[in-house]
Amino acid sequence: ARRFPPSLSMVSYTQALLRYLRPQAGRVAGLAGLLFTATGLQLLVPQIVRAFIDGALAGEATRRLVSMAVWFLVVSVATQLLAAAATYVGTDLGWRTTNQMRADLADHLLALDMSFHNDRTPGELIERIDGDITGLANFFSQFVVRVLGSGLLLVGILAALFREDVRVGTALAGFTALTLVAMYRTRSLAINASNSERETSAQLFGFIEERVAGLDDIRANGAGSHVMRRYAEVAREYFFKGRSAWMRRSIIWVLIIGLFSAGFLIALAAGIWLYLEGAITLGTAFLFYQYMNMLQDPIEQVTNQLQELQKAGAGLIRFAGLMNTTTDLPAGDGRPLGAAAPRVEFRDVTFAYDEQPVLHDVSWTLEPGQVLGLLGRTGGGKSTITRLLFRLYDPATGSVRFDGRDLRTVDVDDVRARVGMVTQEVQLFAATVRDNLTFFDGSIDDAEISTVLSEAGLWSWLESLPHGLDTELGPGGSGLSAGEAQLVAFARVFLKNPSVVILDEPSSRLDPATEAAMADAIDRLFAGRTGIIVAHRLETVARADRILVLDEGRVAELGDRDRLAADPESRFAALLRAGSLEETA
Repeated sequence: ARRFPPSLSMVSYTQALLRYLRPQAGRVAGLAGLLFTATGLQLLVPQIVRAFIDGALAGEATRRLVSMAVWFLVVSVATQLLAAAATYVGTDLGWRTTNQMRADLADHLLALDMSFHNDRTPGELIERIDGDITGLANFFSQFVVRVLGSGLLLVGILAALFREDVRVGTALAGFTALTLVAMYRTRSLAINASNSERETSAQLFGFIEERVAGLDDIRANGAGSHVMRRYAEVAREYFFKGRSAWMRRSIIWVLIIGLFSAGFLIALAAGIWLYLEGAITLGTAFLFYQYMNMLQDPIEQVTNQLQELQKAGAGLIRFAGLMNTTTDLPAGDGRPLGAAAPRVEFRDVTFAYDEQPVLHDVSWTLEPGQVLGLLGRTGGGKSTITRLLFRLYDPATGSVRFDGRDLRTVDVDDVRARVGMVTQEVQLFAATVRDNLTFFDGSIDDAEISTVLSEAGLWSWLESLPHGLDTELGPGGSGLSAGEAQLVAFARVFLKNPSVVILDEPSSRLDPATEAAMADAIDRLFAGRTGIIVAHRLETVARADRILVLDEGRVAELGDRDRLAADPESRFAALLRAGSLEETA
């Protein structure tokens, strides 16, 4: 995992810059070349103007003056073109580095256990991954361009001033040093306020995301006024914290205005005094003023970038905080699981959410290739068992085992590669059916998809789509019925080819005709695999070899389906007689 210092320091900035700019070394070198060249041309412009003024006063030939004017135009245009090229390369550099940061952060967050995600809304995480990192784009692009270019220009201007007159060079060097010290002293003034601003921004996005997701319920229950009142409270907090951060960042800008007023007086007074003393020409006096005017731009750029750096500092702290968040799931020993259907076993498993017990000493065994029917009332622990099998959590005590091996010794990615799950709620994306089947994995070609769907008995469904694999789905999978969305979920599992399959009553949203057509696909899916069916309807467990009945997180009944069905005293037989799972308890 990528690690960052938890608090802001120059090490944090340097570490982040080196880590993400090193792969872009060629672009960084090209950017540096553009900046060096542009800086050199900028320093040349006042020299041309000085020569033009002194030449005009001295009565030089018109042809020579026109030549200097042409050179002034050429150099000025070239400077602007180079500056534009540097901005383009810098922006490209910023997006490349921040896109990698987004990928790293998203990958890291996906590897965290569910306890982390349960404490945060999707909207908040979207703001953290996209909003915070977008704020860092300036740090990697404009900060490098502006600060490096401004630093080069500052050094060049002061060197030119010392070359012209040591006294003027010393005075303006002192002014520059005073300005930079003032900026350095105020560099961290707004970091905490900016961090609070980003935090409240994430809370605002999380609030909006949750309310938009629950819009139907809000309208149905007349809760609109309550939601708007809560929105006003959250938005008010964001406004005040944003205003506080802006005001703190503006202190630097106000300070620089005062300092530059003094700087212009120094340059103007020095130029007038030396000109009246006959020590310099009028062109040189104008050169001093023009260099002072040029000095303002790089210092202002550094000032502006220091304000942006404070925003970046807040973003880096939050980025580092997330990257340094560790999962409660220990890493495995590197040994992969076998590809064959495993023997699945729960040994004295106890588990709780936030100290609220859900499973109590649960033990059961499922032989390779068998199917377990998991029954129980809502809240009885059925979903928790599937999450433990998927290693979204680890047991508090006891163990979950595949072929006798504790899953805590297996890498999380390896466990999830061997376990496939079909749930009632299917996540679909605004993309083609192909991308929804493969999760945007371009290495899976159409021939492989076609072969898998044909073997699964789903080819006729694919042919029914208007454009086959190229059928475009809208946001949330609009364009497919609930039943078709379930078929996409089945096809995903077939493409994944897991050794353990979990079905969370996937047929509950299908019409009878589609459900009947999918029956063969379910049988094929279980063939040669260990399976678990979380049942909400008794018809679903007809395929099960064994039945597990949960009652308030405890094993109430466990045994072969046929034996339990034949035992009139068993809970399962009572359920069959009642025709309802509500008799489970």
